[in-house]
Amino acid sequence: MGQFVTGEAARARVRALLDQVDVAQCGMRELSWDEVGNAFRVEMAERLETQERVNRGLMYRVFGQIADPPDEAGAAPVLVDRLRARLRIPAREVKRRIKVAAKILPRRQLTGPPLPPLLPRSADAVAAGNLGEDHLKAITATIDKLPSCTSDTDRAEVEATLVRESATNDADFVTELGKGIDNVFNPDGHYDEQDRARRRGLVLGPQGPDGMSKLTGWVDPENRAYIEASTAAARPGRHLPDGSIEETRDERSMPQRCHDGIKLALKLGIASGKMGSHRGHPVTVIARTTLAELNQAAHAVSDPGVSMPPPARTGGNTALPMRDLIRMAADAIHYLAVFDEHTGRPLYLGRQTRIATADQRIICYARDGGCTRPNCLEPGYHSEVHHSPDWHPDGRTDSDALFFACGPDHAAVTEGRMHTTVTEHGRLAWTDGTTQPQINRAHHPDEMLRGDPDPPPVVDG
Repeated sequence: MGQFVTGEAARARVRALLDQVDVAQCGMRELSWDEVGNAFRVEMAERLETQERVNRGLMYRVFGQIADPPDEAGAAPVLVDRLRARLRIPAREVKRRIKVAAKILPRRQLTGPPLPPLLPRSADAVAAGNLGEDHLKAITATIDKLPSCTSDTDRAEVEATLVRESATNDADFVTELGKGIDNVFNPDGHYDEQDRARRRGLVLGPQGPDGMSKLTGWVDPENRAYIEASTAAARPGRHLPDGSIEETRDERSMPQRCHDGIKLALKLGIASGKMGSHRGHPVTVIARTTLAELNQAAHAVSDPGVSMPPPARTGGNTALPMRDLIRMAADAIHYLAVFDEHTGRPLYLGRQTRIATADQRIICYARDGGCTRPNCLEPGYHSEVHHSPDWHPDGRTDSDALFFACGPDHAAVTEGRMHTTVTEHGRLAWTDGTTQPQINRAHHPDEMLRGDPDPPPVVDG
């Protein structure tokens, strides 16, 4: 890697090179390829693929230096926030690229020379354009699965083997090779506690159009024991899907009884009241709907001629069909925020202490749905309560001055990197000082479908 004498010279040189790339790509787009022949198109595809891989390596270099800038101090959080908005990529993709960059870029020390990358051979191959994104994913997955007792020498040998084979094979081959290497280093499937703790995890997939969600992952032996016991409770004829407990015949499969057993255990665990509190109120299910929809659903249950209204929304922004909501409310204690659909305004609870009450958090669930920063998808369960105007010196803890903000975005306001203002429609608008204040409609898809313009912001008083 070359080094520039001054920052200005470096910026000028990089801009000039990027301009050359833009010019070359523009020329390629405007050129007709109709007569070049397929043999040459294959050659073109190989060149373009290599260039894309080299470009991806440069992108990782940029992301790594943004996360740990060698030339600035304290600027990383600001730049990471702007990356998400400027590149129009999700926050998880920003974090993924930073995580990958940390493995294939030299590591800096407070003193002394830089340390080599965690995956030095992969780093060289990425820089040369020999590894695609799928190759790199297969290599890191294999390295991460090696038992914790694997020596540094063996890890280096495994990496070298995978990188070498990636030069002549596709990522599927490298993935299968990784499985074979895993069997060599772990033929008995033996893992110590550290390995199990590293692998454990469940991923709740996105909710489908039918309301169903896919759950995948790995559970440790203790968790499995609990699941087995819960599944046994949902044996044929007992703990039916509707919550009833009857000695009767049913046609559920074993996977279906496992599902119902886990649901039963979670339901009883929440109903026990022994799970403590979460951000000021007991751990429980929170749902939001309108009074009109709740009334319509109550009639629809008993009258087939009445249509069922749209689903309620939980604090995790999950669609909860009204039939399920009514059934859940009948035999368990949940927070239900019934919201006026006409005014869209929260209840005025008066000045309290600085800490938002549980009822005030419910208002935030109902009005905001989740973090109010534009384009942020964090649901209410993962959000904190933000004061606008600020609590100090003259803010209020009334429900119309409290709004949801996830932890990182709340910190961005506290540190002055973002600024908020309340619109005349009672919504929170955000700006970094370079754009007009905007509100977040990610938790209000109905507004986006209607094409509602952003309510005009007003200055806090």
